[in-house]
Amino acid sequence: MFAIIRTGGKQYRVQKDDKIEIGNLDVKEGDSIDFDEVLFLGGEKSATLGEPLIKGASVKANVIAQKRAPKITVFKKKRRQNYRRKKGHRQHLTVVQITDIKAA
Repeated sequence: MFAIIRTGGKQYRVQKDDKIEIGNLDVKEGDSIDFDEVLFLGGEKSATLGEPLIKGASVKANVIAQKRAPKITVFKKKRRQNYRRKKGHRQHLTVVQITDIKAA
């Protein structure tokens, strides 16, 4: 069984025991969280589509780590203007492991 959940303005396809990196959540390592915005539930024989969400469905997950993504370099330049700007950015991420998918 798999589910499509929405968190942080993005959608993720998850199964039991999957580890995913999502946008930063304000939780501590070892905490358990519930994702209530379930858009789709699917299995081998059946599928349930939300309109837009499935009422009563949820996905439980444990927080494994809080980390940062690799650095991205942002470089701006205008030729012949002596204009150069260099910046770096590292996105904050939360790593979660899916423990249970509960249907309605």
